Amino acid sequence: MVRAALFLAVTGLAAYASKASLGHARSHGFYRFFAWECLLGLILLNFTGFGEWFRDPWSARQLASWLLLVSSILPLVLGVQALRRLGRPDAASRRDPTLFAVEQTTRLVTTGVYHYVRHPLYSSLLLLTWGVFLKRPSWIAAGLAAGASLFLLGTAVAEERENASYFGADYEVYLRGTRRFIPYLF
Repeated sequence: MVRAALFLAVTGLAAYASKASLGHARSHGFYRFFAWECLLGLILLNFTGFGEWFRDPWSARQLASWLLLVSSILPLVLGVQALRRLGRPDAASRRDPTLFAVEQTTRLVTTGVYHYVRHPLYSSLLLLTWGVFLKRPSWIAAGLAAGASLFLLGTAVAEERENASYFGADYEVYLRGTRRFIPYLF
């Protein structure tokens, strides 16, 4: 009961934050909302208390899980920092209600973490998703993790379309020189 209430409360907050995107099925925020929902469901499903998350701490599954969870912090921090510092977000110049403030960049960011991956913030969510999955794997958890991953892929594809439209040929060149989520691989 508590988990259901928490799911509904967080969903309400996410829906409110994403209200402009939810009305535009082709915006990246539309897909991101559903990725968040899958991740939220996975977290609530797999979190049965801290005891479970720390049980058998030296097993390969737990070590892999913690590696993914801790690793998820780096692309998030580096990505947000680069967008704020180099992207020059400006709501007045880039009037798109489907974008969060940090996404309203007016300059294409291609250095730092963005030199290696186009979507470090989504890479962070992928690492988080699979780290949470490994805490307590099950078929339902696998379905939620796969759903989150597919929605994040859809988010990235939609965002690439939006960025190509806004940044033009420079973004097309950038697309050819970087990977989506994993440096040098994917």
